Amino acid sequence: MTSETLELLSSGTSAIVPDGGLEDKLALGRPLRVKLGLDPTASAVTLGWAVVLRKLRRFQDLGHIPVLIVGDFTARVGDPTGRSDTRPRLTKDEVDAFAEPLLAQFGLILDMDRVELRRNAEWLEGLDMEDILRLTSATTVARMLERDDFANRFADGRPISLMEFLYPLLQGYDSVAVEADVELGGSDQLFNLLVGRDLQRHHGQAPQIALTTPLLEGLDGVQKMSQSLGNYVGIDDPDDEMFGKLMSIPDEVIPTYVLLAADAGPAEHARVQAGLADGTLLPNDEKRAMARAVVDLYHGAGAGERAEAAFDRVHRDHEAPEVVPQISLPAEAVREGAVWLPRLLVAAGLADSNAEAKRSVTQGGVRLGGTVLDDPDAELALEEIVGKTLQVGRRRFAQVTGVADASS
Repeated sequence: MTSETLELLSSGTSAIVPDGGLEDKLALGRPLRVKLGLDPTASAVTLGWAVVLRKLRRFQDLGHIPVLIVGDFTARVGDPTGRSDTRPRLTKDEVDAFAEPLLAQFGLILDMDRVELRRNAEWLEGLDMEDILRLTSATTVARMLERDDFANRFADGRPISLMEFLYPLLQGYDSVAVEADVELGGSDQLFNLLVGRDLQRHHGQAPQIALTTPLLEGLDGVQKMSQSLGNYVGIDDPDDEMFGKLMSIPDEVIPTYVLLAADAGPAEHARVQAGLADGTLLPNDEKRAMARAVVDLYHGAGAGERAEAAFDRVHRDHEAPEVVPQISLPAEAVREGAVWLPRLLVAAGLADSNAEAKRSVTQGGVRLGGTVLDDPDAELALEEIVGKTLQVGRRRFAQVTGVADASS
């Protein structure tokens, strides 16, 4: 083991438990089994998830064994981390539907041919009551209440289900099942990782090293990036959409995104942080550089510059994108030669519902041929629409080419 290897693996971490433990594991002189468990509770790998996935890739590039666990059983229980109430349970079918697209996205970061991919239903579904009793005997209620979220809920008189107490034990049992040397997770997962160490000792295994990475704030710059909050960037988002989302972050979190999303390293992070603080660097320049770097990571070299050019065409030059989706209106949307504006936006794929379409209009975010439309109940004649470009917000465009043949 070299000091450079240790620095590469430990840089950008929130915690490594115990102190000196990673050095001891690396000194074993063999490939380490490095575990990362991810519950498929949504369909996108976000830049937040990518932080810990890229750390796993660093271990992989150094010859260690990435053990990627798809938590198809634990997702049905629900991780209580950070929750102020009980999480609704997902069904097996719902979890499986989320897992399929996630597996394809993992390959944008990891070399999946060299990943030990496991599903924790392999060992958790087969546990009987005797196994569960043995598992629960390895900890105490007092230990569980050391978790801040459990302790806060208990103090406030908010309910905590026994099922939620089981979650850290089930995640910890994953470490026993795969004999993990190291487990990775976000900083909010430290308690769960430490439970894994306890259970390994209980089963006569050498306890794993718990290594956590910082949490990435979402596009709002405040809360953790999350699909449920809508403040996320997916790693398979189209390049122009990814760039546009990243340009919307508050200036205060640019250095964090440089470090965690663009994977630029501590030195670059320090340079950007210092330069923005003393005014020698311009926020917009650094935000653009960060956004280009992130797009390049997931779409290939040069993709960031192309996405930036597309962004400027719309937002700086106030022009439509070079390629605007063309749509034909369904015949049933047209009545007496006219279309109700909310129905038009839904039919064009620019709104998910009439209510959302109305909100966009009342907020001044809808244009037709460059003209703002401000009446959410407007009826537009076909000749006013066909051939013109519809725009909703900053990034959504469509051009109506006509009406679809009702018989087709």
